[in-house]
Amino acid sequence: MINVAVNGVGTIGKRVAHAIKLQKDMKLKAIIGYDPNPVLKTTLEPQGMLYGTDLWVVDENSLKKFREAGMIVNGTLEELLKKGEIDVIVDCTPEGVGREYKEKIYSKYNVKAIFQGGEEADVAEMTFNSVVNYEEAFGKKFVRVPSCNTTGLIRTLYAVDSKIGIERASVFIARRAADPWEYKKGPIDAIEFEEVPSHHAEDVKTVLKNLNIFSMALKVPTTLAHTHMVEIVLKREAKKDEIIDAFEKQTRVILLSRKEYPSTSMIREKFRDYIRPRGDIYEIVVLKDTIFVEGKICRWIHVVHQEADVVPENIDAIRAITGIEKDKWKSIELTNKSLGILK
Repeated sequence: MINVAVNGVGTIGKRVAHAIKLQKDMKLKAIIGYDPNPVLKTTLEPQGMLYGTDLWVVDENSLKKFREAGMIVNGTLEELLKKGEIDVIVDCTPEGVGREYKEKIYSKYNVKAIFQGGEEADVAEMTFNSVVNYEEAFGKKFVRVPSCNTTGLIRTLYAVDSKIGIERASVFIARRAADPWEYKKGPIDAIEFEEVPSHHAEDVKTVLKNLNIFSMALKVPTTLAHTHMVEIVLKREAKKDEIIDAFEKQTRVILLSRKEYPSTSMIREKFRDYIRPRGDIYEIVVLKDTIFVEGKICRWIHVVHQEADVVPENIDAIRAITGIEKDKWKSIELTNKSLGILK
């Protein structure tokens, strides 16, 4: 049994922590909080998904805040790691903060750590994808799971590249402006232009190292999901059925009809009706009737639920970095089954 701690209980952290609780080969030993915010409090209430989990805090300053708020706290992160009971920390702290913890605390106590896509790639020894490079994580101390957008692109592009081959990929991303609970973020009534090219292409290449890819992105006033518009040049001419088949055979990628689901809100509603926690969508949703193939040119649209798609990769990364499961397909199957992933 692998003992895991999650540092940072926000959008990703609370989901990863809950997913760990659903696994039979790992134990959520602790969660680490920074401040006694309502999100963290709710997860620990009797109705919350992390109820009964030991709560620790990042430092002495946080300890004072939590105790003043009347919350039961076991101690600080350093005190937790001194006990020597934690095998892996999943770091879900805000962008850039994970590197500080790595340098000041994780390395000091010789604990393995998994970082998120908000950190630069060089924070870890590798960037991880369950299908593409699971085995490369064996024996590693620090691994990074890429961002929601990068994860979505890796899954879909690898599906086609591994079956047919991609000469060149161009991606346009309509990024959601904020997560639903982030009331202080925007824009509200504007489209925000981002630097060209966007960082996503280079991030994809941390996993798909030989892929020729270019990416652009805009930030749009929605909270529901990211939308990607993809154009690729294939290494050979192909038919639409081959592209569909590639997606159908790729785990954590599903096909839906644009005619039935003409908006991100309709797609989100579908998964709420599945009674999934928070209506989470772990799969990348490719709109089947947007797939267009003409000779070597292929285009499609897919949707990424930014709050959830990286969760299964984090669970598989725990197994890979600790070596408790050497077969990636067995790990993927365990994770998919525990989270109710469609395929």
